[in-house]
Amino acid sequence: RVALAAALFVEPEILLLDEPTNHLDLEAIMWLETYLLDYRHTLMIISHDRELLNKCIDHVIHVDNMQLTLSSGNYDTFERERALAAGLQQKMHEKQIAAREHMQAFVDRFKAQASKARQAQSRMKALEKMDIVDAVIADRAIQFVFPNPQQIASPMISINHADVGYGEDAPVLKNIHRNIDNDDRIALLGANGEGKSTLMKLIADRLGIMDGEVTRSNKLKIGYFSQHQTEELDVESTPYHEMFALFQKKNGSAAEHLVRAKLGAFGFSRDLADNKIGALSGGEKARLLFAFMSFDAPHLLLLDEPTNHLDIDAREALVQALNAYEGAIVIVSHDPNMVERVADRLWLVKDGKCKDFEGDLEDYRKFTIQSRRDERKEKRKAQKRA
Repeated sequence: RVALAAALFVEPEILLLDEPTNHLDLEAIMWLETYLLDYRHTLMIISHDRELLNKCIDHVIHVDNMQLTLSSGNYDTFERERALAAGLQQKMHEKQIAAREHMQAFVDRFKAQASKARQAQSRMKALEKMDIVDAVIADRAIQFVFPNPQQIASPMISINHADVGYGEDAPVLKNIHRNIDNDDRIALLGANGEGKSTLMKLIADRLGIMDGEVTRSNKLKIGYFSQHQTEELDVESTPYHEMFALFQKKNGSAAEHLVRAKLGAFGFSRDLADNKIGALSGGEKARLLFAFMSFDAPHLLLLDEPTNHLDIDAREALVQALNAYEGAIVIVSHDPNMVERVADRLWLVKDGKCKDFEGDLEDYRKFTIQSRRDERKEKRKAQKRA
């Protein structure tokens, strides 16, 4: 944020931004979108954030095969024209219908339930915005396949009036009272530092409670992805060797064809699987972690910023894989497109508490803007009193 603020402060005639949203929370991205939308000079941006590109650009320079191609319009317009030029319209149309049917099923299921009516409305808005673009991206991207779990009874996790934090410090979160059912799709909202990752660690059983109670199903298996796990990979090993070791640890044996099939489900060819992990791109390392976390068909996927190293195509493939997955999901993501299309419950982590947020992302945007205004007013009042 400091580096970005320094670049924006001088209002340069040419502003160059290379992946500016990677380490920003959703609230900061919302602010940046608004700022860039009104930027009065030239902006050139590289980004994997599709929403940001759609809102803030009016031309695309496509770099492909050492050639640059300039087109007018936002990112969706570029994708649509590219698909039509490639003659993929019918194939893409069929995939688009399938994606629509999946989202429509959620709307039909929950639109009559008062507790999820707002989320159903959010999905309906997303349906209205969907076009050929989504399917075009999925056609080019490496596909992900998360194995579906066996069903277990709900709630799979029950957190009862729990306080959670670190060491002897004061609790980060207090009096958390939440249940997670076997069909939940939950997104955690809140600014950086409010405790979203802390709550994820509690759910994953990687952080104990200071007070209260947490009950988990005896059969529960959890797959946990953290944006920092890529730094813990053995750079001298290979994806094949690591997956082979995981098979042996879990099953006592490891047949080569099964190991390679598991890696293949996440886009690893034989050659790529035999490369050193240190030579993999950030996106390839993320895909490897997806393969590890879903190895034994977990009932619950915990995803803490899963898209940081994924390009637009891979993000679309991940969204489709998560929507095809039949287990529960808890996600922290600064990608509004992913939150809107994957989650049907929103939990707001703020001021040491976690509570349901009744509304969709547009409501959350308005809530965030108003909260910032209220905070500034209180700060000015406090300064006057001082």
